[in-house]
Amino acid sequence: MESHIQNRDVLQKSFEEMISTLPKVNFWGLPLDLYQYQGFWLTLPFLQGALSVQQQFQAQPTDIILCSSLRTGTAWLKSLTFTTITRTSYNDSTTPLLSKLPHDVVPYMEFDHVQFSTNRHLGSPLLATHLPYSFLPRSIIDSGCKLIYICRDPKDTFVSFYHFIARYSKSQNTQIIQLDEAFELFYEGVSMYGSYWDHVLGYWKASLEHPDKLMFLKYEDLVENTVLYLKKIAEFIGYPFSSEEQQQGVPENIVQMCSFENLSSLEVNKTGKHREGQENLELENNIFFRKGKVGDWKNYLTTEMSQRLDQRTLQKLSGSGLSL
Repeated sequence: MESHIQNRDVLQKSFEEMISTLPKVNFWGLPLDLYQYQGFWLTLPFLQGALSVQQQFQAQPTDIILCSSLRTGTAWLKSLTFTTITRTSYNDSTTPLLSKLPHDVVPYMEFDHVQFSTNRHLGSPLLATHLPYSFLPRSIIDSGCKLIYICRDPKDTFVSFYHFIARYSKSQNTQIIQLDEAFELFYEGVSMYGSYWDHVLGYWKASLEHPDKLMFLKYEDLVENTVLYLKKIAEFIGYPFSSEEQQQGVPENIVQMCSFENLSSLEVNKTGKHREGQENLELENNIFFRKGKVGDWKNYLTTEMSQRLDQRTLQKLSGSGLSL
């Protein structure tokens, strides 16, 4: 036990020495700083989590890791995938999603990987991460486990993220910067997890190299044809729907249960708290459910802003074969 504590202290000291050398900026007016590490910007808890997971996490071939940047449909993807995997263990009235936030049902690798072995034993091989592809532990690449990445139109991503941070700052009794200032920082890549386009491109390129291991999804496609893409997800992760299940409407039932309207109306997602007692990480569950709409950016961005982001997207994705 003593050696474990000494080990932890040594790691903490080396972490503190390392961060003292990193470039840092204030995070959009919050009482938090962003630190630049290997080309991406992270707050301290997330950076510490990233380094911890790189050193300690050992992936298993059966693991399924849901990857995303922030505000691109993560909670929805978690709900759909979890319900698909556990469909023989739970039904509409017994699923943990009735009493837990999707982020509590599918843990984050950066924070919860130590407890994840318990989930594996309970038959849930699902884990999630916001880490860029280049940050993933080597064991994930080597183990052959499955990854699913979801991305979204950068305009909607920015607007959703801005509102998320604004609601968080209100809960902390602080004031974030104006939307047009935040827009400039997002445009320059000074945002949580750094440049959104670089985050997307890392996973896009990996999906081209390993299409059997990494499934690349667009939020807009999932919205447009949820049942079709749910079947593709189920097939990809090794939990395909049988013809009998399809005749019984099982995929459609899962889509209905995991819909934005249903999840956002659940009591736990209206009044519960995520990471209660964990200081800066504590959030009200309702902060994760805003609108879930495609094209909501039109209500917030000027024509010039939207054109600039579109140009940035074209420029950053040029030659990649990807369009957003």
